[in-house]
Amino acid sequence: MRPTTPPARVASPTGPLADTPSATASAAPVLVSADELLRSDVLRLAAAAGVVVDVARDPSTALRRWPVAPVVLVGADLAGALAATAPPRRAGVHVLGHGALPDDLFRHALGVGAESVAALPASETWLVELLTDVGDGAATPGVTIGVLAGSGGAGATVFACALAQAATTRGAALLVDADPLGPGSDRVLGVEGDAGVRWDAMLQATGRLSARSLRESLPRRGALSVLTWPADGSASLQPFALREVLSAGARGFGCVVVDLPRRPGKVVDEAVSRCDHVVLVCGLTVPAVAAASRITRTLLAGAVSRHLVTRGGAGGVAPAEVSQVLGIPLLVAMTDQRGLDEAVNLGAGPLRSPRGRLARAARTAVGRLVGPGGTAATVGRPVAARLEAAS
Repeated sequence: MRPTTPPARVASPTGPLADTPSATASAAPVLVSADELLRSDVLRLAAAAGVVVDVARDPSTALRRWPVAPVVLVGADLAGALAATAPPRRAGVHVLGHGALPDDLFRHALGVGAESVAALPASETWLVELLTDVGDGAATPGVTIGVLAGSGGAGATVFACALAQAATTRGAALLVDADPLGPGSDRVLGVEGDAGVRWDAMLQATGRLSARSLRESLPRRGALSVLTWPADGSASLQPFALREVLSAGARGFGCVVVDLPRRPGKVVDEAVSRCDHVVLVCGLTVPAVAAASRITRTLLAGAVSRHLVTRGGAGGVAPAEVSQVLGIPLLVAMTDQRGLDEAVNLGAGPLRSPRGRLARAARTAVGRLVGPGGTAATVGRPVAARLEAAS
């Protein structure tokens, strides 16, 4: 959640007290301050976040840790002195002070390349959330993949579930069901009876969502967490809620798969803008391709990286022809899998058979879209979304 008084944003660049780096300095946030009160407050908040903060009492010590610390917190007492050294520009720098902040502190914040200036105690909650995300180990945001149906009955929800299950071979994965009129990802996976937060509870939250809170609150099977709809379908998804979930998901999971709605609007626009890849699932009939063409023009104009998955038998339109008509590269072509409906009805999930056609297609897609350790493969990330996810 955000503090009562949010930290002021400024122009941004692209544990134990110690004056020497700790054994974990490469992974520890750094506080640059000789102010005993500020150091005491920051260390208390770091303990609440479950992280250890290294303390540098002078600019020279701070500069030695500057390149490796995931986050640098610069005290108001040393901001001017540090700015005078002209430190290299880097992300994750924030200036902290107490109470009313002097006007010249913002000039010093620009000098150190800070992203924000925050006053304690008003910004304590924000600082705990920031340090908690550092403790989550989210130095590199996970890859976000949207899955969209080209037409009704294309099987996009089933493929999204299979893709998310296959992604767990690379680490923790999150499946976000953003389609309130779909079949429900929890029912496809067989986790509808599992305890955990659904969209209705998520929509009541305000402010910044931490990756750790998201991970710990959702229904989970193995390494796969699922955010879906309440059984009565009473929730109505808002863009701000989806934005917070996808940002927290990218910080806390190696891969986030989003089952996208097929209706134009702010929700789908928000989701597509935050996806590293968008996969369009299309049938191999002429009506299905015609519908997919409309979906492509209407909903995928802002997609950074588009991919096509075709589903159907050999008697339909050739997958290569569908790719040519839609102007979307073919990611994988799969035929219908016998026994899939039975597996879903039994609550076994779409990947009941690891050697089935759907499982092979999902693994192929993961191999091409998700790099080692949950990084986006083949294309770069949307800059604005990735910067926010890393903050």
